[in-house]
Amino acid sequence: MSRDVPLEAILASLSGPIAEYLTSLPSRAVWRDVSPEEIRQVLDRALPDAPTNAVDVVTDLAAELEPFVTAHASGRYFGFVIGGLHPAAYGAELLAASWDQNAGLFALAPGVMIAEEIAARWIVELLSLPEESSVGFVTGGQMANFTCLAAARDHVLRASGWDVEAEGLSGAPRLYVVAKTGVHATVPRALRYLGLGERTMIEVASDDQDRIVVTELDRVLHDLDGPTIVCVEAGNVNTGAFDDFEGVADALDAHRRRGHPSWGHVDGAVGLLAGAVPGYATTTAALARLDSWSTDGHKLLNVAYDCGVAITRHSAAHRAAMSVHADYLVRDEDPVREALDWNPEFSRRARGLGVYATLRSLGRSGVVEVVERTTRLARRFAKLLGDSGYAQVVNDVAFNQVLVHWPPPPGWSSDAWNDEIIARVQRDGTAFFSGTTWRGQRMMRISVSDHATDEPDVDRAVAALVRGVEAG
Repeated sequence: MSRDVPLEAILASLSGPIAEYLTSLPSRAVWRDVSPEEIRQVLDRALPDAPTNAVDVVTDLAAELEPFVTAHASGRYFGFVIGGLHPAAYGAELLAASWDQNAGLFALAPGVMIAEEIAARWIVELLSLPEESSVGFVTGGQMANFTCLAAARDHVLRASGWDVEAEGLSGAPRLYVVAKTGVHATVPRALRYLGLGERTMIEVASDDQDRIVVTELDRVLHDLDGPTIVCVEAGNVNTGAFDDFEGVADALDAHRRRGHPSWGHVDGAVGLLAGAVPGYATTTAALARLDSWSTDGHKLLNVAYDCGVAITRHSAAHRAAMSVHADYLVRDEDPVREALDWNPEFSRRARGLGVYATLRSLGRSGVVEVVERTTRLARRFAKLLGDSGYAQVVNDVAFNQVLVHWPPPPGWSSDAWNDEIIARVQRDGTAFFSGTTWRGQRMMRISVSDHATDEPDVDRAVAALVRGVEAG
């Protein structure tokens, strides 16, 4: 019977396949072109009538699925802004899975709750955000934006005399949400979750690097009469650009002086960690003047999936939007950070443990080194591709994102050729890149987000791209 199998037997049965996979990362193909049907043929079977030994199940699963695993942590995965896996984060994940803590309340999981409390403090210190800021560890950038914008909605409506948590939105004052053209899709999706609706979002023009045009923002705000949320970015998903936080903060301050409750939110899924880097001090100095900040731990911090971080300077609004009360909940009498006060989940995994372990391992200087190195390698990509004569780098490489256009040869349309180059290098297996549509044109996007990426990885990837072009 499966229940008779000791858990240590599972660990012993998987140690070999796991070690083999991890040691294969520097040389294995990053991605395999496979159809869903091919995977179904391996996995799909009738539901067993009787129990199967758990060791046999996981051993088979390791062998059956391993050929279809994408090597995100190989150092040569440059798609979708996906980081690798820091060794400390990996170790923390093993502990979290083994301990299986329900990290919602201190009474349920006191050890990991305090680890999360410390990790939250470290993040605020690292980014030089207001020390009173509250932090929620959520599943990713989507829920981090949702959590921050829920707090924003609570704050500006309460300041307008409306308790949205008690009364809902029916009859509430009109709430304005302003974002730039090209805002990441997680922001309008969060607005839909919050009952505000995607189409109510007011768009402000962006410049040629997808930075918000502050003069246009100021003009739009002058025409609004009521509670307002403005969404900006630290690290655009296509160009890597940072918005002018100083200008945005000034525009919001002026809007408040005109009597309108306002909130500035920074979607920092890609680049919020730049706030820890002295070289970005001028760019990020005014971050702390805004009201909330979101990021993904599984991007530059290289924490395992799933982990996002929602941070707000208005802890009362954050807690009002997220907290829950029930007679059966046991809350500690001493001051303690209860996780369910700061995120939309009730029961949850101990995802903050990986953040604690990774920050403890990297330290401040290690975080700075990861950000600086990934930016340097992104610029290496840009130079090598530009020098190749086959590609055009479209953006100013201000961070870890490179936006590339491949001019087509005769007989190819621009969009089809760009998609073809991406497909060729993916099939080659040396590296993985993803595409995007930017300003109506298909392009290739390069995101350098893995702490394990080095110069040889970049050079191998560029060589694979050149081979794809020269294949005709």
